[in-house]
Amino acid sequence: MAASRPTQGCGSGALLGRFGVLLQALLALCTFCTLMLKRFKEPKEERRPWRIWIYDTSKQVIGALFIHFTNIFLSDLTEEDPCSLYLINFILDATLGMLLIWLGVKVVSWAVQRQKCTHLVFGEYGDPPQAAAWIGQCSLYMVIVAVEKTLIILVLLIPSWTKAKLQQILLSYIPNPQLELIVVMLVVPFIVNAVLFWVVDSLIMRKHKQKDMLNINGSTETPQARSEESQVFQHHNIYMTNRKSSLGRDGNFPVMS
Repeated sequence: MAASRPTQGCGSGALLGRFGVLLQALLALCTFCTLMLKRFKEPKEERRPWRIWIYDTSKQVIGALFIHFTNIFLSDLTEEDPCSLYLINFILDATLGMLLIWLGVKVVSWAVQRQKCTHLVFGEYGDPPQAAAWIGQCSLYMVIVAVEKTLIILVLLIPSWTKAKLQQILLSYIPNPQLELIVVMLVVPFIVNAVLFWVVDSLIMRKHKQKDMLNINGSTETPQARSEESQVFQHHNIYMTNRKSSLGRDGNFPVMS
């Protein structure tokens, strides 16, 4: 049976129709290219090995797929224009939802560091990288995403929420349902996801410059500090060697000028 179509907007089931699925596949390809571009734009000293990069980005991909298909499911629950409902959900996820995810990552990162659960620190997978650490971090990230999506749904259920007015404003100027699908499922998500994926990837990745930070007797030392310290020790050893050599020749300590 053909999907019913309201007088304005795309019809019920259009998001999962053949054309809609094609647009979603194209969106996935464009998003993947964005993540690849970000990887190669990273400074070489901070660029992650492929395995670490896959671990980091796969968490984003799984979370994005969860939100995406939840939005599609919610958009088809009513008789209203599903394209407009999907776009409203997407805009809320990209604004309020992004803020909630950021706060969630910060809170979880603080909690796991306080509990010294190093395998649950986002971006830390051990040396060599362990799949168990990725599973734990991915689970935490999915909890954050699930909480975010639940709060967005509660926002949409607020009685004073003006969904009908937003639906009229967002897509009322597009008369063609297929063009509306292109805008809703490809153009807007690609632009917004390109920014969001770039930001979230920077948020949950570990900076490799921080990899060499060591905690020695409760103090943190950078590689540069350790290098400077080794140079001091080296100069001290050279001085002591010269001093002993001079003492052996003269039988007295050398006079410092």
